[in-house]
Amino acid sequence: MPANLTPDYMAAERRFREAVDPQEQLDALQQMLATIPKHKGTEKMQADLKRRIARMKEEMQRRPSTATQRPYWMLERAGAGQVSLVGPPNAGKSQLLASMSNAEPEVADYPFTTRVPLPGIVAFENVQVQVVDLPPVAPDLSPAWLPSLLHRTDAVALVFDLGDDDLLSRADEVIGYLDGAAIPRRIGRAMVVANKADTGGAVDRLSMLRDFLRTALPNEWRSTIRELGGEDEYPAPFVVSGRTGAGLDSLRRGFFDILGLIRVYTKAPGKKPDHDAPFVLKRGTTVIGAAAAVHKDFAQNLKYARIWGKDAYDGQMVQRDYVLSDSDIIEFHTG
Repeated sequence: MPANLTPDYMAAERRFREAVDPQEQLDALQQMLATIPKHKGTEKMQADLKRRIARMKEEMQRRPSTATQRPYWMLERAGAGQVSLVGPPNAGKSQLLASMSNAEPEVADYPFTTRVPLPGIVAFENVQVQVVDLPPVAPDLSPAWLPSLLHRTDAVALVFDLGDDDLLSRADEVIGYLDGAAIPRRIGRAMVVANKADTGGAVDRLSMLRDFLRTALPNEWRSTIRELGGEDEYPAPFVVSGRTGAGLDSLRRGFFDILGLIRVYTKAPGKKPDHDAPFVLKRGTTVIGAAAAVHKDFAQNLKYARIWGKDAYDGQMVQRDYVLSDSDIIEFHTG
């Protein structure tokens, strides 16, 4: 039986021949396996590709690193925090990033379009968050470096495709992969994004996904997803369409919230606050913590502060251990 190799496979094979970096070669082999036609005529080719992938992974793990520069997949951080997009092939992660940021990922219908981490800056009001599009999660095909990158991120967004008839099995593969790599135990913050809400049958698949997540999600992620979605709708995915833009404003807010951040504005007595330049702090930060973030002298000489915010009446005097809320305005008094 002829192999009938596709243009996508041939392009991946060409990338393999041209690659000089072992990781690039591995990525190309994985792309070849993902795009090769699956029938009896290619069974030997599939087996050979799997052996080559396994052998290259072993060699890369044994090979001592002599380079002094950081690995190409280790990104420079930017913005107030980093959220990594994780999902199965063709979940629409690249389209989401392209629709929400200034990044220009390759967006295509075939799997494994994304081969390297691609960061973009997503703005929520006056705060910028770094969102990273990652290669898809698939059994035996995900890059060897993916767990290492995820161990360094601040939060993960699990992206699933509401247009996929195999939605639940793919979701199970992704969650199993992350659980096996100890991602939930190292990264305690996660959110779920149900993408392609504009496709036929999306409403029914969303209901199935909600039921599935009630038992499938690792315990380490349940509290943050409950916190984002509310107790009544737990587990509550962010329902969006990267193609039409539906739900993306709520998702921007979700990226900010999943990082556990608040914005605090400062003002001098008798002056107005600058709402364009907030101090971005961790949720739970106290007045003294905010003072230290502004300037160490404030923390050393702080007597009290006045607060304008949703949990305080205007100009309320508070002590050093007062816990701040998002969008609070704070006026420090030292002496």
